[in-house]
Amino acid sequence: MLPRIRDLVEVLYREIPSGVGSKGKLRLTKEDEKRIIRKGAIWAVEHGMGEREDVELSESGGALEGADPSVISDRAYERGVAQQGTLGSGNHFLEIQYVEEIYDQAAADKLGLFPNQVTVMIHTGSRGFGHQVCTDYLEIMERAVKKYGIRLPDRELACAPFRSPEAQDYMAAMKAAANYAWANRQCITHWCREAIMKTLGISPNALGLKLIYDVAHNIAKVETHTINGETRRLVVHRKGATRAFAPGHPELPDVYRTIGQPVLIPGDMGRASYVLLGTDKAMAETFGSTCHGAGRLLSRHQAIKQARGRAIWREMEDAGIIVRSAGKKTLAEEMSEAYKDISNVVDVVHNAGISRKVAKMRPIGVVKG
Repeated sequence: MLPRIRDLVEVLYREIPSGVGSKGKLRLTKEDEKRIIRKGAIWAVEHGMGEREDVELSESGGALEGADPSVISDRAYERGVAQQGTLGSGNHFLEIQYVEEIYDQAAADKLGLFPNQVTVMIHTGSRGFGHQVCTDYLEIMERAVKKYGIRLPDRELACAPFRSPEAQDYMAAMKAAANYAWANRQCITHWCREAIMKTLGISPNALGLKLIYDVAHNIAKVETHTINGETRRLVVHRKGATRAFAPGHPELPDVYRTIGQPVLIPGDMGRASYVLLGTDKAMAETFGSTCHGAGRLLSRHQAIKQARGRAIWREMEDAGIIVRSAGKKTLAEEMSEAYKDISNVVDVVHNAGISRKVAKMRPIGVVKG
């Protein structure tokens, strides 16, 4: 595959819409959107985009129960109708990578990973649909704070009592956005497979591109955790964090029940990404959570200023990474120097015991919005 990497990146860039306001290949109606936000990734599989195994290997089976189309604004539907199956912009990406290092051979075997294997990592979410859901409910929550007499330490915070109508509507809307995101990644996964087979002229069996896991990010979920020896139901918010459930957890797919939840940690487009596993210590100390990514060192404005006069795409090619992007600005905002070194971040969570390293992947081809 490596000799064809430039061709492959071009085809993926062409086949999977990316960039701000990008529109997908699907022609949906509002009623289609309602079905998507009820069914999540299952909708995509039912429409020929993927396999049943993809759903089984997704967090929550690729869909959360309780999504309610009636609590979604018309504006959210308008923004989402053309964006299903699109990558988006910012730190979202599609990367062709190779497995550079294995840290846990037994776990890697279970996940189907081996040295020098070519992999694909997709990082995107619910696009403008989810963004509008957030915008709509921030306004509702701001009014709820006054209504319920809640005092917050920071003006950037917003909330409502969990059993209030405002919070229950929000949870139903957030589940709708999460399901939109699972469907979105499932569509992109399907088109990735098609693009690679078309470019390389190979069959599905020869391709062997199987899903390892699809894990949500930026989400709140009701979960059971042990607090001071007492089992309690909690709302766990993961923003800038990734779920990392331990071996034996009932929510894990059967195939991963003995090793723990796969945790996908993306780096910046010029360095590495990692696959880790959830641990018992994460359940005990961090509500079954670990890091989400590297985190920025520079703001987007600072990164653009630092990149002035440089050709980031050429620097990446010199490092052996072929990149296609909707614009130079995105490459400047997302260059490696704008982020912490993901290897250092992953070492911290590994050494802390809240997730354990299985494999390290290096990018060789990048599609950015």
